[in-house]
Amino acid sequence: MFKPSAMLMLATKANIVGYCAAMLMVSAAFAAPEQAPGSEKTAVIYAWSEAMADDPRGHYPIDLLKLALARSGENYIALPSKHELGQYRTLRHVQLERDLDVVWTFTTTAREQELLPIRIPIDRGLLGWRLLLINSQDQQKFDSLSMDELKQLRSGQGHDWPDLNVLQQNGFNVFPSSSYSGLFSMLKRRRISYFPRSATEIWPEVTQHHEDGVSVDSHWALYYPAPLYFFVSHGKPQLAAAIEKGLRAAMADGSMKLLFLKHFSDSIDKSALHSRTVVTLTNPDLPKATPLTEPELWFNPQLGY
Repeated sequence: MFKPSAMLMLATKANIVGYCAAMLMVSAAFAAPEQAPGSEKTAVIYAWSEAMADDPRGHYPIDLLKLALARSGENYIALPSKHELGQYRTLRHVQLERDLDVVWTFTTTAREQELLPIRIPIDRGLLGWRLLLINSQDQQKFDSLSMDELKQLRSGQGHDWPDLNVLQQNGFNVFPSSSYSGLFSMLKRRRISYFPRSATEIWPEVTQHHEDGVSVDSHWALYYPAPLYFFVSHGKPQLAAAIEKGLRAAMADGSMKLLFLKHFSDSIDKSALHSRTVVTLTNPDLPKATPLTEPELWFNPQLGY
């Protein structure tokens, strides 16, 4: 457990705003190249249904996938799936090439055996920076907890989410739920005391569930390496190569940074990681091939990117 320096990220918001303003001046340069007349695009079906188009959790990965395909130089077009599936079925459908071509998800050793990862953390590892969704009236209690007391309180996670094993292996008392929406209901009814969510997920969620009396704890943060990758089936190495080529091109020309800050600068600022007590956890499911030695791929709280 450590307390980051109070100087971290003091200039983050100003830097981000200035950067975005500058990048917007050249954003036209990042437009997708025009296709030759009569050329036919190959559909890439991503694992986010049309019915979930308004769900903010999907906006950034969908936008980034479209950007990567545009930068790849290949003639692809990203389209949503027709059906909403649970996480396990989604991964199986991609693996079996059953009406789905690409999914974004937290990596594990098992998932990298079943699917082909593009090993560029699409959210720069922000998924591993976890804040706690709590009942609003419990803030004083959370301020006074020790780390051991925090671990003993019952928290909640999806029963098939890799986060469940990470928390359990680090000694947290976690209740597995088969329903994402059910976790918010459990928190409201105090069947769990808190619900760890990533710094990119929690702010839209607390707004959506504000009437349930929930808020973001202001004291704690959990951190563990949690790469969120695009995955395709092992039978589609050309698609994987195109996505990686496009992502690296978008990193090189600055358009990925612009997109990242457009979606997450507000969440980064609200999360105020510089003022929190951070508990660093190990991730027992982290594959050996994870590019931890490439700092340019990972979020840096001091830089705000």
